[in-house]
Amino acid sequence: MKISFENQVALVTGAASGMGLATARAFAEAGATVVLADYREEIVKAEAEQLNSVGGRALGIGCDVSDDAQIEAMIARTVTEFGRLDAAFNNAGVMAHKAEIADTPRDEWERVIGINLRGVWSCMKFELQQMKQQGSGAIVNNASVGALTGNPGIASYIASKHGVVGLTRTAALEYARQGIRVNAVNPGLIDTQIARDVVNGDEEAYAAFAESVPLGRAGTPEEIAAAVLWLCSSQASYVVGHALTVDGGMTVG
Repeated sequence: MKISFENQVALVTGAASGMGLATARAFAEAGATVVLADYREEIVKAEAEQLNSVGGRALGIGCDVSDDAQIEAMIARTVTEFGRLDAAFNNAGVMAHKAEIADTPRDEWERVIGINLRGVWSCMKFELQQMKQQGSGAIVNNASVGALTGNPGIASYIASKHGVVGLTRTAALEYARQGIRVNAVNPGLIDTQIARDVVNGDEEAYAAFAESVPLGRAGTPEEIAAAVLWLCSSQASYVVGHALTVDGGMTVG
């Protein structure tokens, strides 16, 4: 069965590249009106124009998700322009600079937590306010397989992603009876810049990492987009508070 988002409005943060951009494009292909948000405003505006040029309906908005005021303005503009908000993928995130916990500066901790965890909380806060008024909606938060384990050297990233899953589950319980479903995805190694940041841009290390995945390769942003659209769709209507791991088998063993 083909997933359709006709007459629905979808918001994607971190939409300038990678999983965010792939998901925004997938929503548009499924018929949704799409709001692409990212601190790289010119990129999302250009991507929105591209979607509009091929018959879509899209809007690009500059937004730094570590700033509550910018998030509130983003949601307000979405509703002003399109009247509602049906689906949201809270995807914006950063990788930590490698350092053991004792050597991590506080400002680095605050940077990662501010974007990856507080940013997701703030996005949900304003998305949920609108969805409560409608009595419907679906939210997917981007966590990570890092939410399932530890990883030396990137404690702030790992802590933020554990937090996203806990936040997702709590929100799911709070809003399930108000017609709003909240879930998460746990991507494994996905072919994005942030994956390369884990190995400091070392392409040989990245290739070896990809080969170590049971499927023998990194995942694609489009594979995460497919999972997000399913979780936001009516086909997942009984899925609540779940963190869907999409990792090529990385965490099976």
